[in-house]
Amino acid sequence: MPKRRNEHISIAEALKEFVETNKLETGLNKVNAAEAWKKLMGNGVNNYTTALKLERDTLYIQLSSSVLREELSYGKEKIINILNEELGGEIIKKIILR
Repeated sequence: MPKRRNEHISIAEALKEFVETNKLETGLNKVNAAEAWKKLMGNGVNNYTTALKLERDTLYIQLSSSVLREELSYGKEKIINILNEELGGEIIKKIILR
């Protein structure tokens, strides 16, 4: 168990330190990416989204509509930029629509 420090730190700093110490960034990025997708794409796209998975820097999105998949493929770069802005860093570099 680590030594207790006498200086006061904020809860945000303590949580950030905990996440870094326990190497939880990748798991949190996966959850945050899924939540960002749902928030930014709205109900119309979410109704056709069957699976969403973040592996390394690639977001895999499975859609049940081929028409929607084709429409979204035209704006991949814009979607990547919007998601990264919401996530607060360059977490997603590539999107694969299935």
